[in-house]
Amino acid sequence: MNSRSLRCTQSLSSHESQRTHPRKTPIQILHEYGTKSGNLPVYVMEKAEGEAHQPHFVFSVRIGDVDCSGQGPSKKAAKHQAAEAALIILHIDYSKVSVPVNSESNGVVAETNQPNSVGILQELALQRGWRLPEYTVLMEAGPPHKREFTVTCRMESLSEKAAGNSKKAAKKAAAEKMVSKLQSLSGCSEITWTPKPSVRFENLRSSTAETICLLRRNPLSIPNTDYIQMMLELSKEQGFEVTYFDIDELTVNGQYQCLAELSTSPVTVCHGTGISCSNAHNDAAHSALQYVKLMATTK
Repeated sequence: MNSRSLRCTQSLSSHESQRTHPRKTPIQILHEYGTKSGNLPVYVMEKAEGEAHQPHFVFSVRIGDVDCSGQGPSKKAAKHQAAEAALIILHIDYSKVSVPVNSESNGVVAETNQPNSVGILQELALQRGWRLPEYTVLMEAGPPHKREFTVTCRMESLSEKAAGNSKKAAKKAAAEKMVSKLQSLSGCSEITWTPKPSVRFENLRSSTAETICLLRRNPLSIPNTDYIQMMLELSKEQGFEVTYFDIDELTVNGQYQCLAELSTSPVTVCHGTGISCSNAHNDAAHSALQYVKLMATTK
């Protein structure tokens, strides 16, 4: 190999998500190669930027005369990408290397021989530079010997909810529903769906479109207004998505609760309550509109 330092930035290639056998990650394989060759890989974080909810990292890796870099939404994703780039230069095909079923990799934990939806989602996020899936326990119910957990899985602008007799089971069920939703949105078993880019508040401030101009001018205090429809029209005009999350637990006053999440940058989350689920949704949409109005008019 030429002693001259080789540099490259490699994007994660699209590998099949559903595999018959779990695979080692590029990080693991590069480390094994380094151990055998006497040149362990050295990773250096070159850059960390972006907002708290959507960070961006750049890592370089040096192994012998090979020097590559990678980027991603987490340190692990960036290192994963850098390691894969180095393996390509070293002509090492990591996709053909298998590991025992219950081993834990640096990227995905393989629990069974069957495709693991939690792992599929994590790998999908790493490959495409998305935010990693977020799992939230919404509710715990039932007696101690028979607990039931409700978990929400969020991935980009999508959300799925599922229940199970343990947090792990509920998380897995929510991930399975998310994989099914992504396949449904893609129109086939291969996931081709892509999220809409986030809309920044700077864009909202400079927008002269009709709906947002009406929002700036008019008060949000007219009785019996359909704020859900108003939010829908605004989101279509400005290109962001709105997702409503029902909270199973009632307020101390016995009202329903809801969260409205807007795929803006930063993400906007507003709370709403009401005597029914639809009223709670309308209240959450009202709160979100008030926030957007404030941010769209503040210089």
